[in-house]
Amino acid sequence: MVDAKRARIGKLKWHCRRALLELDLVFQRFWARQGDDLDAEMEQALERLLALEDHELWELVNGKASTDDPQLRSLIELLQKA
Repeated sequence: MVDAKRARIGKLKWHCRRALLELDLVFQRFWARQGDDLDAEMEQALERLLALEDHELWELVNGKASTDDPQLRSLIELLQKA
């Protein structure tokens, strides 16, 4: 089970590599603060967030756009603190 979680986290980290430098920096700080300690709900929210295009994601992270989804909103708040 530990290996499966490690593989999922590794995949999420890989998908956090973005074309926008600003997003790369945000995600680097996020992983440095958060570590590999994500629960299943946060993993799912991160997967949904990473499915967005870079510009949509950046709008959410920098506060120019918002979402009604409470899971995504929690994760975005963590990203903004990073």
